[in-house]
Amino acid sequence: AIFIYEFRNTSYVIKENDKIIAYLFGFLSQTTPTAYVHLVGVHKEQQNKGLGSKLYKHFIKHAKQHGCKMLKAITTPTNQLSINFHKKLGMTLIGDKNSDGIEVVQNYSGIGQDRVVFFMDI
Repeated sequence: AIFIYEFRNTSYVIKENDKIIAYLFGFLSQTTPTAYVHLVGVHKEQQNKGLGSKLYKHFIKHAKQHGCKMLKAITTPTNQLSINFHKKLGMTLIGDKNSDGIEVVQNYSGIGQDRVVFFMDI
């Protein structure tokens, strides 16, 4: 709830019968023309209905209106669902392949905490 209160212009939810079924919490960078998706989630029973893509499109529209030229998202190397989703959106992974063949940026979140980093021009 803190994201909705503090970052209301870039945090979105989709509700069904007063129940949150999907959300996206994003930020606009203070240093570069980049929009960053911090969290995105769709209730398991609601997946594959285009809700995540709908939230991304809404966020990208807002980001472009505020001068952003790039979109960025991050996930863990073990979150294959997230990796597949972001690839489907057309995002590009950067980094080097790990032992599982997944492109990661080593130590991105601290020593030993590799992350999958996605970019996309918007």
